[in-house]
Amino acid sequence: METLIAWSGFLGAWLLVAGPLYQGVLELREEDTDQAGADPASPIAPPPPPSAWWWFLTPVMLVLRRRRSVAYHRTVLAVMTPRQRAHRERFIRKATGWFVVAVGGCLIAVKETWELTREHEWHPAVFPVIVVVMLALVGANTVWQASRWSGATPPRSDET
Repeated sequence: METLIAWSGFLGAWLLVAGPLYQGVLELREEDTDQAGADPASPIAPPPPPSAWWWFLTPVMLVLRRRRSVAYHRTVLAVMTPRQRAHRERFIRKATGWFVVAVGGCLIAVKETWELTREHEWHPAVFPVIVVVMLALVGANTVWQASRWSGATPPRSDET
């Protein structure tokens, strides 16, 4: 019975990773990207990256990249319409929420994977292998599911 419980916890926890990832992809793909209203005459190119030599002073490089990124995002936000900014914020909030849920499920899945390896008294090296394989399977499943409707409109969550 203990083996059944360990396997159930393991599988259930990994489903708690796969489900939010898939649902997040579904909902985020449903979001329409609103480009109407942006000024097509003024395309905003991202800033060039700092010289690679700055990596010798890594903290300086990180500060330079961060400053350029913040300036670029401010410029992009300045040319967006209020509707586009609201859409962007909604998209970011939704993506962040699903990411947090998936990370929480992943932490539970790691714990349940550890419990499974302990239950079966497997070598400790088996644990990270299983975690990496399961993460790859969950990611591949999400990509595969998303690619099934990549050319078509994804199924809406209110359709059955």
